[in-house]
Amino acid sequence: MIDAHEDPGTPDCRGGWRYLWWLVTRQSGRSAAGALLATVWMTLLALPPYLLARAIDDGLEPGDRGALFGWTAAVLGIGVFNAWLGILRHRTMTKVRMDANFRTVKVVVGQSARLGAALGRQVGAGEVVTIGVGDVQTISQSLTVVGPGIAAIVTYGVVAALLMSVSLQLSVVILLGVPLTAGLVGPLMGRLQGAETEYRERQGVLTARIGDLAGGLRVLNGLGGKGLFADSFRRDSQELRAQGYRVGAATSWIQALGTGLPTLFLAVVTWLAARLAAQGEITIGQLVSVYGYAAVLVAPVYFFIESGYQLSRAVVAARRVVRFLSLEPVADHPDARDAPASPAVLHDPDSGVRVLPERLTALVGADPVESEAVVDRLGRYAESAVTWGGVRLDEIALAQVRERILVADNEADLFAGTLRELVCGRREHDEETIARAVRAAAADDIVLGLPDGLDSDVAAQGRNLSGGQRQRVRLVRALLADPEVLLAVEPTSALDAHTEAAVAARLRAARSGRTTVVTSTSPLMLDQVDTVHFLVDGKVAASGSHHELLDGEPGYRALVARDTEEVLR
Repeated sequence: MIDAHEDPGTPDCRGGWRYLWWLVTRQSGRSAAGALLATVWMTLLALPPYLLARAIDDGLEPGDRGALFGWTAAVLGIGVFNAWLGILRHRTMTKVRMDANFRTVKVVVGQSARLGAALGRQVGAGEVVTIGVGDVQTISQSLTVVGPGIAAIVTYGVVAALLMSVSLQLSVVILLGVPLTAGLVGPLMGRLQGAETEYRERQGVLTARIGDLAGGLRVLNGLGGKGLFADSFRRDSQELRAQGYRVGAATSWIQALGTGLPTLFLAVVTWLAARLAAQGEITIGQLVSVYGYAAVLVAPVYFFIESGYQLSRAVVAARRVVRFLSLEPVADHPDARDAPASPAVLHDPDSGVRVLPERLTALVGADPVESEAVVDRLGRYAESAVTWGGVRLDEIALAQVRERILVADNEADLFAGTLRELVCGRREHDEETIARAVRAAAADDIVLGLPDGLDSDVAAQGRNLSGGQRQRVRLVRALLADPEVLLAVEPTSALDAHTEAAVAARLRAARSGRTTVVTSTSPLMLDQVDTVHFLVDGKVAASGSHHELLDGEPGYRALVARDTEEVLR
């Protein structure tokens, strides 16, 4: 089984089937051992009927006790040996499944780390959750086919050969009946695969929506939109449930046929053998052996159907994993250039936004998504024609862009650890520097309120902090990073008016001589900035100081005045 620190290898992302085959070949020795053990185990299941036939014909019928005891002992010995083989088979196949599980988890986690900050911009959280919770398990379970699946094929041939020595007619029935029985389930496999694909897609979307609702429930409630989103979520849930019923219908038929058809097949073979015995064409012992062979065939037929069912679901899951693994992070230009040697203008032609160096700039728009889109382009998290000092941003070495331009997303992850580790990141800072950043973000009360101050533990995503506290902790982290260009998305949206006013004033002082861009509609923040860009439909409609736009731009005044009234209340 794959070691926790072992390289999982490079997955084959050319399709779902190829990915499943890659999982098999990455543990080829174990897969071969599982197939061998399962084949021997299942083949030996066909041996007791033969031994019983000999015990009846050579011992019981002629009254030869020695022969009877000998063949009976052989049956017991084969049973004990096969039980031991069954244990080895089960352990090996468990390792095969677990290896596939852990290997898929490692490549998915590795891809998530590789995508980095671009992850949330290329795929929804629901997609990643669905892969981690459901698809990984489905894929690993399907690798059962390399053991019992291969064994079923071999055992089918062995039993057919054994029946040739008893009756050609029965052997023909077996040779034709088993494929026909398994083939009856084929159309349902295609139906299941289509229904499963649509179900997984809907599940991913709904999972992402759950996360969005949980994160924004307080805001939705304040805007009076909780009922609207609840109705939408209820409607989507009902559609997912209906699709789940379709998946369940196909699944139930496959499982019912997987159990019922082998039993029906057993009855047909037994009836034919009984007629041959009544006509004297086969002995009583051979009749018993035929019944035993047919009973043994129940397992191969079941595994034929079960393997098809598991593979149908696994291919759907593998395609989702492959699609995720095929995503590419933001990459360097082939002929990457150096960033400007000194602070320079950031210009976004798509919106018309010009960010002057060493100044505090605000982006204001009625739709926050439009402002965030500008920030994504300025931070090189989206394809654009943004220039920095006259050079296209996407032509500059990515490492230099990330080192000097920081996007401080209001929903950025907070990892578990001490508050000091959380705000300092990979860099070490002295106590005085940390204290200045904490004060600039008006986060003194957070440090004082925790039992061990900066050395207090903070839960993952800051679950033991309030929304406003999490926002200020993110701001402390951004200030300690001290980038040349800081692009902050709604840095004060969850703060009360008093705290927001303090943060706005201190942020300006803390970032003096640095380039800072904030997205906000708060007059307390806008009153501190040097330049405001008013966006309408994602384009700059007007630029100037906060007071200039209040006097000369009715749309801006209407948008910001709403916030002013809220502050006054």
